[in-house]
Amino acid sequence: MHFVPIYEYRCEDCDHTFELLTSYAERDRPHVCPTCESTRTSVLVSKFASVGSATDPLAATAPQSSSCCCGGSCGCGSRN
Repeated sequence: MHFVPIYEYRCEDCDHTFELLTSYAERDRPHVCPTCESTRTSVLVSKFASVGSATDPLAATAPQSSSCCCGGSCGCGSRN
């Protein structure tokens, strides 16, 4: 499987921000701005999140807590 990352760019001339699928080797070369067609663009540092696992890529990896009232173990919803 081959992965191509999505990089975010900003145009130095018109300040437009856009995304582009490109290889790591090509990320720092100038790309054409889709708004003004300038090649004075720079790659931005983008945030990302990883969700899932190798066996189930759609499964959330955040631990589930059952120690608060929303998790059910505090007794807020029970009738004693």
